[in-house]
Amino acid sequence: MKKHLNTIIVCLSVIICVSIFSASIIALKTAQNDYILVTGSATKSFVSDLIVWRGSFSKKAVTTKEAYDKLKNDTAAVKQYLVNKGVDEKDIVFSSIRMNENRETEYNQEGRITGIIFTGYTLVQGITIESADVDKIEKISRDVTELIDLGVEFHSMPPEYYYTKLDELKLDLIAKSAENTRIRAETIVNESGAKISKLRSASLGVFQITPENSSTDSYSYEGFYDVSSKNKTAFITTRLEYLLK
Repeated sequence: MKKHLNTIIVCLSVIICVSIFSASIIALKTAQNDYILVTGSATKSFVSDLIVWRGSFSKKAVTTKEAYDKLKNDTAAVKQYLVNKGVDEKDIVFSSIRMNENRETEYNQEGRITGIIFTGYTLVQGITIESADVDKIEKISRDVTELIDLGVEFHSMPPEYYYTKLDELKLDLIAKSAENTRIRAETIVNESGAKISKLRSASLGVFQITPENSSTDSYSYEGFYDVSSKNKTAFITTRLEYLLK
């Protein structure tokens, strides 16, 4: 019976080409026991439950005080705008102000540089909104150009999407992947009349989180964690070695 199984496995190993992201089945023979090495996988789609949105705005002036006074007015306008849109104040965080000195290059009529002159200061205020109300913040991030009507030059970054129950998701995926791997092992072994016995060893592949419906081209050997998409898919592989009987 085992001889028949070994013949099947030799044939399979010749025709099956696998990568780290595809299922594989390999049977081996040691001096003491036959065993089978199987790779399985599991995927799960989910929706992000946390959004982080960042932006910044700035003001220029000849003096730092003048620039700061203008920036303070913009800060109040931005905060009021967000609150009016339904954003909780506790979810709004303003970072420390950055200051840059502004300088311009002077040229003569021949186009040669004649000097560098100081023209004032630019103060930049960063802001971060972190919220569990993903849909609301996502919409505000698209409509933020309304701030231009208030005289605020707001520079918006693309929102980042996260999932707060990642540990639970990983455990669920590992269990499903291990079950998938065991079923694969039983299927190929039972066809030969043999059976799997004790688990010899187990290992996990790299955890991947990609945009939903994306291809495996996004996968990385170090693991991939997409933050650009609200709808995501998680993927993991398990490799199990079973002794045969």
